[in-house]
Amino acid sequence: MTIIIDRRSLVLAGSFGIGALAMGGAARAQALLTARGFTHNVASGEPGPDSILLWTRYVPADGGDVQLTAELSETPDFRKKTSGGAGASRADDHTARVVVGGLQPGRTYYYRFIAPDGAVSPVGRTRTLPAGPVERFGLGVFSCANLPYGWFNAYAHAAARDDIDLMVHLGDYIYEYQRGYYPGADQAIAGRLIEPAGEAIRLADYRLRYSSYRADPDLQRLHQMFPMIVQHDDHETANDAWAHGAENHQPDEGDYEERKRASMKAWNEWLPVSGKPWSSFEIGDLATIFRPETRLTARSERLDPVAIIGTSGDPVAKLKALRDGPLADPKRTLMGPEQEQWLQDGIARSKRRGAKWQVLAQQVVMGQMRLPELPAAFVASLKLPPEQAAFLNVLSAAGKAGTAPDFDSWDGFPAARARLLGAAQAADADLVVLSGDSHNGWAFDLASQGKPAGVEFGGHSVSSPGIEAYLALPPQLTAQFIMRASPELKWADTSSRGYMAVQLTPERVTGEWVFMDTVKARSLAIRPGKTMSVERGRRIFSA
Repeated sequence: MTIIIDRRSLVLAGSFGIGALAMGGAARAQALLTARGFTHNVASGEPGPDSILLWTRYVPADGGDVQLTAELSETPDFRKKTSGGAGASRADDHTARVVVGGLQPGRTYYYRFIAPDGAVSPVGRTRTLPAGPVERFGLGVFSCANLPYGWFNAYAHAAARDDIDLMVHLGDYIYEYQRGYYPGADQAIAGRLIEPAGEAIRLADYRLRYSSYRADPDLQRLHQMFPMIVQHDDHETANDAWAHGAENHQPDEGDYEERKRASMKAWNEWLPVSGKPWSSFEIGDLATIFRPETRLTARSERLDPVAIIGTSGDPVAKLKALRDGPLADPKRTLMGPEQEQWLQDGIARSKRRGAKWQVLAQQVVMGQMRLPELPAAFVASLKLPPEQAAFLNVLSAAGKAGTAPDFDSWDGFPAARARLLGAAQAADADLVVLSGDSHNGWAFDLASQGKPAGVEFGGHSVSSPGIEAYLALPPQLTAQFIMRASPELKWADTSSRGYMAVQLTPERVTGEWVFMDTVKARSLAIRPGKTMSVERGRRIFSA
C-alpha cells in the first residue's frame, strides 16, 4: 500500500527544496547558514523489530540549544502516539536524534518533531523490521551521488515505490571535492551548486556540504518516506581514504587524523545513524544484513598502480611482481582483525539461527575483475590528458599482466577476501554481497578455492559517471570486453545511472538494476533495466 504525505508540508515547515538549490552561490550559502526552524525535513534509520532511530535538524531563532519532542504513531493523524525528547544542540550542528523503543515488529509508523515554540516538522513514515517467519523483504540500494553531476532521480523513483521496506546507502553520499573539479565547470548541471565552493577539509566545510546535499528535495523525500541503513565510503572524507591517509589529502591541508574526525562527526550529525562503526540487522528468519566498515577503521594503505608503474621499466613485470609480493601479504586488510572476526562469527551465527540469507551490505566491489589487453595503437590514438592517459596505461598493463585494474576494491586485498569467502563457505552460508563505489553495474559469482561462495550485486551510481567517461568505446562493447576477461563476472553495465531494488524471499534473491533515463534533468523516466537472481543453496546466479 502506498501512503502519500502532502508535499506542501515540506514548504510549510521551512525545509529546503528546489528554491534553495536554484539560488546563486553566495545567496545559497548564506541561506543554508542562516536558516531557522526545521531546515532539512526528517529521517529515520537503523530499524530493529522493536525500535527505530528518528532524526531532524532544528535551529531556533537565537541559534542556541533546544529540546524537541518526538512523536510517533501508527496512524498519520497521531491520535494515539508515543513521545520522547530529542536535543538539538549547537555542538551537533543543531541535528537531533532519538531512538524510540517498545514498538511492534514489521509495522509502519508515522513520526514528527515539535519545537518549544509550537513549530511542527514534516511528517515522516518509517517501518520496523519484521520478526519470525518472513516471506518477502525489499531493499533499495544506492551509492555514489555526486550533486553537480546530475539530479537525484534514483532517489525520487525509489521513494515512490511500495515494494521496498528498507533503503541501504553504501557510501559516497557526498563528494568532498571543490566546485569545478569532478565535475568540471563545463560538465556541471545548472542549479546543482555545492557548498562550500572549496574542498571540504574542516568540520564547518563538511557540515555545509551535507547541508547542501540534504537541500535536495528528492533526497529529503527518500529519507522522509523510508528508514535507511547508511555506511560511508571514501568521499565522505577524501578520495581513496584508508585508516591513516587518503589519495586526496595533501600535506598543506593539515593533519589527516583531524580531517577524518571532522568528516565523521559531520557524517554522524547529518545522517540517521547511531555512531556504531559496524552493525547487523535481523530480518526475521529470512536474512541477516551485515553493515561493515571498510574504510577508516583499519584499512591498509592502497597500493597505487599508477605510482608503481611509473614512467620507466616494464609495467607488466612490475604489476606481476606486485601481485605476487606486496599485494598477496595476508596482513593487508579492509576491516582489521577485530571486525573480520565479528563478521565471520556473525555469518556463522546467522546460519545457525536459521536465517536463509547472509547479506553483506558494504562499499567496494568484491568480485575479481580483469581487463583484456588493450592494443598499443588504440591507447596511443586516444590522445588523453596526462591523468587519464596514466590511468589507461595501468588498464593496458593490467590486461597484459592478468591483474586487477583497481587496487582500491577487494582486488587490492586478496588475502582478506579469501578469508571472508572461506568463512562463508565454512558456515555453509548463502552469501549475498551488495556493493557500490564503482559507478557501474556488475553481477559476480564469488568463488573461493574453486567452489561457489556466494553472489555479488554491484550497484551503479546515483549520478556519478562510469567507465564510459574514460573509454571512448560503445558501452556494450566495453562490458563485453570486461566480461570476457573476468570469469566471475556474469553481467555488466558501464553507462547507466540509477539504483538497485533487491527482493529477498526464502528461496530466491532477485536484484533489479533500475536505469534512470537521464540525470541531466529532473525526471522519473526509466529505461529497460536488468534483473538477475540466485536460488538458495546454489550460490551462483541463475542462468
